[in-house]
Amino acid sequence: MLLLDGPIGTQLIAQGVPAPAPLWSAWALAHQPQAVADLHRAYGQAGADIHTANTFRCHERNAGASWRGLVRVAVELARLGGGRVAGSMAPLEDCYRPDLSPPNPGPEHLQLAQALVEEGVDLLLVETHPHLQEALAATTAARSCTSEVWSALTPGYDNRLLTPAQVADGARALVDAGAQLVLVNCLPAARALPYAQALAGTGLPWGIYANAGAKEAGLGWGDPAGPVRYAALARVWRALGAHIIGGCCGTGPGHIAALKSGNL
Repeated sequence: MLLLDGPIGTQLIAQGVPAPAPLWSAWALAHQPQAVADLHRAYGQAGADIHTANTFRCHERNAGASWRGLVRVAVELARLGGGRVAGSMAPLEDCYRPDLSPPNPGPEHLQLAQALVEEGVDLLLVETHPHLQEALAATTAARSCTSEVWSALTPGYDNRLLTPAQVADGARALVDAGAQLVLVNCLPAARALPYAQALAGTGLPWGIYANAGAKEAGLGWGDPAGPVRYAALARVWRALGAHIIGGCCGTGPGHIAALKSGNL
């Protein structure tokens, strides 16, 4: 099993780094790159095998004329983690608003995929997509640029956007489009089991990186016991056959370290 790293955006915010729209976490690439570098190193020290470049909001429509330079910086910083680098390819608009997905997203996803491959990423990670058709377009674009593509769907922070059955059906479609591995991400860890079971039932290679849920759940957002509690949930996902496990919003390097030491 491989360990994916944790989030960039919510960790930067927790450290006091601004994350204004529309760039969100990518703002730090231009203004506080050292904070991003330190975070990648922290995930590497925690035991992450895969480091996700901070390109979640680096599409040209979000970053404007600076987008290509930000992609270069993001990949360079991700290499500081010491493992393999995944280029993040997120929705063009909002990962919780599938209704905003544009009608023809393929060309824009292809533009980012080409840039990430030019910068030498080890794989492309199509992630946090609630809209299956856009996820398919991004996966197809990614697969046209490189042989290793992982694709992740999200049911949203409250599990209202996609059902477990829809995630499983979407996973099959994504593999048909060229993904080597399918994941579910940015769903509450405490409510992730039905989605893990659905992916396990597909017989496909799969993974999961959940968020910490609400602060009162005690799984993250600075709760000192959060990493151990998260790792306990992850042991169940691993027992179901997860190939990749990591963290999403509200988790951090401590969660990856707990996963590393938790005998998954």
